[in-house]
Amino acid sequence: MHTSSHTVLYDPDGLIEAELPLDREPYESLVKAVLAWTSEDTLAERDYEQIGLQLTGHARAVASDVRRRANQLPKSSGPRALTDVVLREAEGRLSATLEGTVRCVQNRARLVRALYERLDRLEAALAPERVAPSGG
Repeated sequence: MHTSSHTVLYDPDGLIEAELPLDREPYESLVKAVLAWTSEDTLAERDYEQIGLQLTGHARAVASDVRRRANQLPKSSGPRALTDVVLREAEGRLSATLEGTVRCVQNRARLVRALYERLDRLEAALAPERVAPSGG
């Protein structure tokens, strides 16, 4: 007898996730703090790994948001082409093994920052399309 109390959702287009806003401020603060570290900053390796995991998960969420926004642009547009390059780079960097080092965590922080910059540029590129034309 199967008595599971959870439901598995089939959402291949990520529409459920698209409805959830990213909690940007805490991650921007974390990125800023991580990038301010110097080589003298020493946490335990496990602490660096935990911070790296947080940044990796958030980078994946931001990349999904970037992808959804880019898909709203025409395939031939410059912003979309650049976004495709940024997303390929992000996937490559996210597939690298996470290490418990300052350098690795700072690289994840730079990736989160770059993805947010791309997201902001996409929002600006989409803004004119969202404004309804005035009726003369």
